[in-house]
Amino acid sequence: MSAATAAPHRPATTRRAGRGGGTLTGTGTLLRFMLRRDRIRFPAWALSMTAMGAYFGNLLPEVWTPQTLEEFTVTFANSPMAALLGGPGYGFDDITLPRFMVDLYGLYLLLAAALMTILTISRHTRVEEQSGRAELVRGNVVGRHAQLTAAVIMAVLLSLVTGLLVGAVLTASRMAPDPAGAFLFGMAFAAVGLSFAGVTAMTVQLSAFSRAASGMAGAALGAAYLLRALGDMSESADGSLGWLSWLSPIGWAQQTAPFTLDRWWPLGLCVGFAAVTTAVAYWLESRRDLGAGLMASRTGSARAAGWLSSPLALAFRLQRSSLVGWSIALGVSALAYGAFADVLLDSFDSAPDIVLTMMGGAENLLNGFLGLMGLMYGIIVAVFAILSIQSLRGEEYGVRAEPVLATAVGRPTWLLAWTTVTVLGSLWLLLVAGLGDALGASLSTDNWEIFGPTLLGHVVHAPAAWLLAGLCALLYGAAPRLLGLAWAVFAYGAFMSFFGQILEMPEAALDLSVFQHIGQHPLEDVSWGAVGVLSAIAAGLVAAGAATFRRRDLVTA
Repeated sequence: MSAATAAPHRPATTRRAGRGGGTLTGTGTLLRFMLRRDRIRFPAWALSMTAMGAYFGNLLPEVWTPQTLEEFTVTFANSPMAALLGGPGYGFDDITLPRFMVDLYGLYLLLAAALMTILTISRHTRVEEQSGRAELVRGNVVGRHAQLTAAVIMAVLLSLVTGLLVGAVLTASRMAPDPAGAFLFGMAFAAVGLSFAGVTAMTVQLSAFSRAASGMAGAALGAAYLLRALGDMSESADGSLGWLSWLSPIGWAQQTAPFTLDRWWPLGLCVGFAAVTTAVAYWLESRRDLGAGLMASRTGSARAAGWLSSPLALAFRLQRSSLVGWSIALGVSALAYGAFADVLLDSFDSAPDIVLTMMGGAENLLNGFLGLMGLMYGIIVAVFAILSIQSLRGEEYGVRAEPVLATAVGRPTWLLAWTTVTVLGSLWLLLVAGLGDALGASLSTDNWEIFGPTLLGHVVHAPAAWLLAGLCALLYGAAPRLLGLAWAVFAYGAFMSFFGQILEMPEAALDLSVFQHIGQHPLEDVSWGAVGVLSAIAAGLVAAGAATFRRRDLVTA
């Protein structure tokens, strides 16, 4: 047999790709594959953000007359409350509808941009490695950095397309704003998305688990929001901590001041930050193995503790790190916000009637602020509840649920154990946030009578988070692909609770919000009937989820 006959045959395409290959080989192919996978998610993100911009741009002229707008902004021109909820408030001294929209509502679109890219990068990098699909892809002619590069390009495209669409619909809206300001705001949206795409590109290199990587990126987003809020609140109160806003990508985007200063240069800070974090991500990826993280997983004990013998204990062990991180973040932020209660009262001394009415009257400003904080943390903890139940899908697709269910543990028992940890964890997080707010407000106002009501006003929002957790449990048990519907219910409820009354939405539309029924205690009495009904609905949804989970196929190895 000749040497030519004995030599193994290699396809010509493989030889050519191997000779010309590099760390980015296959990026274009992977990008096309990601676009194919996200053929629904991509337009859903872009169109939902665009619809939100169109909604604000066309509804605000219907709701706010020049007189009511002027009355509303008299107090908010230098108010820590406005800085907390919206931002630095550029243009409040000569208010217009476009300025009002950016100052009060723009922050929430920026936060959505960050969440959009965090989820996109994690989905196309760490989730792929955790599921084993990345190993199959890398078995072909694919460069080491191709998948990360394609995911970053995907996030850039999503951010830019959405930003341009937001700018276009604002320009065409009934507010008829200056196109330069409208597209500047759209690019600020894109810049925040790019910033947190870079952050997530780094965090997915650190942990071998998508949940931990996304959690670290989410913690970075929370820190950016907290720095921005504390800096803007201090600036509005003539404090000395205004520089904190310049440590946050969200703060940089807001410093563009669309329709007022129209500054483009702060966006350079976001782009530079994204470039640096992405470069660091490439450097980190070069120093780890496929499927592994740079943060080494601790080896467990040779013998499991006795308390880990139950499904409930295992579910708690798997969620323990997440609970610790959320507890620290909520406790610190709540303490900081509560400490501004005294400054808030001083800033509302001469507020117009429309503002005083919204905050519960001149004699109830403190209770109004604390009730609003309770609602805000109820909404934040609902995010934890949804993410917690969604992580069950990661356990299943990562083929970690199969070994558990191969034992005497039944499917309903496993789902109920995980949901129980989520329910108790949500209650715990609201307790931590309530303690922080109550302690900060009591110390700043030297009024310890508000401690108990403030704590109660936070904890009673737990049933709303439970209901969303129950909805996730039902969707996971019946059709895991539809878990994203829970986010739509959450987004609607959060929007209506924060802005529904300001925008004079119909009562029927407000009642559809899961956060609308309990009441903002201590400003309002707690509706214990709503607490009971929401808790009962949540229990029913969980039970239905456990029943349907028993019947569907399980993802196995």
